[in-house]
Amino acid sequence: MIKNKKILITGGGGFIGVNLAKRLVKDNQLILLDMNFDNNSLAFSDLKNNKNIKLVKADILDISEIAKIVPDVQIVVHMAAMVGVQEVLNNSLYTLDVNYIGTSNLLKAISQNSNPERVIFFSTSEIYGSNALRISEEGDTLLSTAQNARWCYCISKLAAEHLAFSYFRQKGMPVVIVRPFNVFGPLRVGDHVVLRFIMKALKNEDMEVYGDGTQIRAWCYIDDFCNALLKAMEVEGAKGQAFNIGNPLNTLTIYALAKKIISLCNSKSKIVFKEPGFKDIDLRIPDISKSGEILKFTPKIEIEEGLTKTIEWVKENFDKLSLRAQERKYVV
Repeated sequence: MIKNKKILITGGGGFIGVNLAKRLVKDNQLILLDMNFDNNSLAFSDLKNNKNIKLVKADILDISEIAKIVPDVQIVVHMAAMVGVQEVLNNSLYTLDVNYIGTSNLLKAISQNSNPERVIFFSTSEIYGSNALRISEEGDTLLSTAQNARWCYCISKLAAEHLAFSYFRQKGMPVVIVRPFNVFGPLRVGDHVVLRFIMKALKNEDMEVYGDGTQIRAWCYIDDFCNALLKAMEVEGAKGQAFNIGNPLNTLTIYALAKKIISLCNSKSKIVFKEPGFKDIDLRIPDISKSGEILKFTPKIEIEEGLTKTIEWVKENFDKLSLRAQERKYVV
């Protein structure tokens, strides 16, 4: 159990940050750093006025602001990043800045101003490329064409991994890298496929599937993911390691995911196919044996249970989610 710690979570207003904060807030002092706390997952939670949480509006690209926050922090969880395929395609330059320079700013500030017990860096499963079947942490990473903006996200994350491991090797910083595989669940807002499918199903509207729907994913429910993350924050043997975090047992195609959501929602929605307009990932299934061995991580929530819980949360917040989508100008 993690208790009586001062913990900084960058990107703390987002989906994973808020779910992690809910698990830690009772027994720890949390600093949630983000650019905005009004239109992200925090706005859908009950954490905003919690006495154990300090909200800091700051830009990860502003190293002077970051340097003020880190000195007495004991654990750092760095998940601030540009995410979402469309966001990356529309603003690849900012993606590279935030994901690499932002990480560099944070690590530099920590090395100069603090001596934390653990630094968790969020990478991505996309570093393994478009065909990752039971890929292990030592598997080959992707170096694709620079002419395709789709890959600037994973390249920025891979470069930041090298940076984080360099701080571990040369400065002894207690770094742990996590590579998430398709995490879903309550409090996930924004342009995300599970939320988009559920909203369409609840409205009995046509459900758009990119490509032919045969893309394969392994879906990890947020509670399972946070269980692994908490272990990464405290297990001694995790330092200097990278971990795949996902649930290979929850593997199905995007088409099958759409069909399952339609069934669970008792929906009349029909599936229609749409050209993606970007290079998609065909196959992404992790090998989590290393996480099982070192972190003792075993995911337990099966896809139907996780989707049912997520659907109930979406129903409870349907109007608020619809309004947010209109304000942010994306389709749900």
